[in-house]
Amino acid sequence: MRDDILELIEQSRYADARNELIKLNAVDIAQVLEEVHQQNVLIMFRILPKEIAATAFSYMSYDQQRYIIESITDKEIEIIIDELFLDDTIDFLEEMPANVVKKVLKNTDDKTRKLINQFLNYPEDSAGSIMTIEYVDLKREMTVRQAIDHIKKTGIDKETINTCYVMDQSRKLEGVISIRKLILSDDDVLIGDIMDKDVIYINTSDDQEKIAMLFKKYDFISMPVVDKERRLVGIITVDDVVDIIDQENTEDFQRMAAMQPSEEEYLKTSVLELAKNRIPWLLILMISATFTGNIIRKYEEALQSVVILASFIPMLMDTGGNAGAQSSTLVIRGIALGEIKLNDLGKILWKEFRVSVIVGLILAIVNFLRIYFLEKVAFNISIVVSISIFATVILAKIVGGSLPIIAKKLKLDPAIMASPLITTIVDAVALMIYFAAATSILGL
Repeated sequence: MRDDILELIEQSRYADARNELIKLNAVDIAQVLEEVHQQNVLIMFRILPKEIAATAFSYMSYDQQRYIIESITDKEIEIIIDELFLDDTIDFLEEMPANVVKKVLKNTDDKTRKLINQFLNYPEDSAGSIMTIEYVDLKREMTVRQAIDHIKKTGIDKETINTCYVMDQSRKLEGVISIRKLILSDDDVLIGDIMDKDVIYINTSDDQEKIAMLFKKYDFISMPVVDKERRLVGIITVDDVVDIIDQENTEDFQRMAAMQPSEEEYLKTSVLELAKNRIPWLLILMISATFTGNIIRKYEEALQSVVILASFIPMLMDTGGNAGAQSSTLVIRGIALGEIKLNDLGKILWKEFRVSVIVGLILAIVNFLRIYFLEKVAFNISIVVSISIFATVILAKIVGGSLPIIAKKLKLDPAIMASPLITTIVDAVALMIYFAAATSILGL
């Protein structure tokens, strides 16, 4: 169907395209409009029903949103802002340049403008910056019948009505109640008697990573956000948490690949921007790798006297780097999921030591059998290489398992302690172990 709609738009059969578009989900409409020429995007956006157009707008890329806002009239901007949920408005304004933000604010009423400015002043990635104020609020003195009537009157403009929030006169959060419980309760029962008073809530200053963990822990579809006085100021819904998880995972992957995080899509990011994100860590890793070269130069005479030792260096370094990367990846993921805490360092070291002994022993035995019996390498050299692998694997796994925890304790992102950095550290350690074993056993 999408190809048919695109063909209709290219043929300038806009009315037919509109009739087909409105049959689609708003997300799919946004995707279709991303694939057509910008001039056609504007035409289609204007002839769509305003509710559908506004919803589709919230799913468009920031470049497309900016183009639309810069191209349409003030009245059309006002219609879009009126139809958008406040959190979606904040999301797109946070990515817009000052001139676009100014144009949008100019076309909002005083109340909305004040709310937008308040949201934009919350710290980036905090609960306050991603919450919405479109929620259902109830009073404990209401009966179930009154509450349901209230939901019917106000629920159409709310982001969710699945969970309702009970507040006192000063807007302090007193309890929550699900729409399911309301429907199944008698009409004359008071809200205060059936609401859940044990409320799990978020503070406006809480980081989005903590928010995602709470949603995962409690399986909520929405959570209330309160200020320092526990006054209800908004809610966060699960659709926003999915975006948070996606963003956090993307940042972790980028850091684990030794790059500066970027929210821009790969194909829409300029070559210079991509290079800028990659150069700093590559420079750090390149300079740190000079330690490896210094170690090799220090033992240059030993390598010249037993040339075959050099042939095993790549295998040793690769094995150590891979072993360390395995441990760091598991620990980083455990931290991200909340399965590993800062005080678990001792448990991690003990577990990784036991794992590394088993893994290192098997690798050392297999390696010894391979190079001694198949490659006919001298017995003492085979022993040196195998002992080095065993010791390297143990140290690599301990280093890989502990560095992410140490980074977290130092208020750094554990993801930076991933494969590239671990490999660089372990390479130096592996060479030191290798040459120490060689000089001791071979008497070099």
